[in-house]
Amino acid sequence: MSDAGTRSYTVRLELVDEPGELLGALEPIADSGGNLLSIFHERGNVTPRGRIPVEVDLEATEAQFETIVDALRSSGVNVIRAGTERYSEELTVVLVGHLVETDLSDSLQRFRECGGVSVADLSLSAPAGTEAPSSARLRLVASEGRSSKALSAVREVAAEKGLRVVEPLTEGSA
Repeated sequence: MSDAGTRSYTVRLELVDEPGELLGALEPIADSGGNLLSIFHERGNVTPRGRIPVEVDLEATEAQFETIVDALRSSGVNVIRAGTERYSEELTVVLVGHLVETDLSDSLQRFRECGGVSVADLSLSAPAGTEAPSSARLRLVASEGRSSKALSAVREVAAEKGLRVVEPLTEGSA
C-alpha cells in the first residue's frame, strides 16, 4: 500500500499493432489520475488474435483503478486481466496433435478457467495445414502455488482431445 490509499495494480492489454494505439491506451490512466510504474510492450509477440500484448503496472486508488479499467474498455481496448494479482510462476508446455480441429481457443480458455493462470505466449506451427497435426508452445504464468493446477488442466484437456503434452521438468525429475 502506498501513500493516500493508492495501491499497485497490473493491467494486461491486447492492442492492435498500429501507430498511436499504446498512447491511446495510456491516456485513460493519466486522465483518471493513475501513476505509471512500468510498461512491458511485447511487440515481438502476438496474441492468438494477432494483437500485441502490453502489461502496464500502475498506482491508483481503488476508485481510480475501476475508472481506468472502465475507460479502457469503453475506448475499445481489450483488457485481458486487471487487478492486483501478480503472476510468479511460469511453465512452458508443448501440445501436439489436431490442435485446430479440436478448437485451440476452447483449450486455451479452459486453461485460464482453472484459476490463477494466464496464457502469456502461444506459438503455433502447422506446416502441413490446419487439417493435419500441428504443435503449439504455450507459456503459462500462474499465481504462486498454482502451477500444478495449471499443468493438471493441460493434461485433462489434452487427454480429452487426444493431444500429446510435452511437459516441463519439475524439481526432483530425472
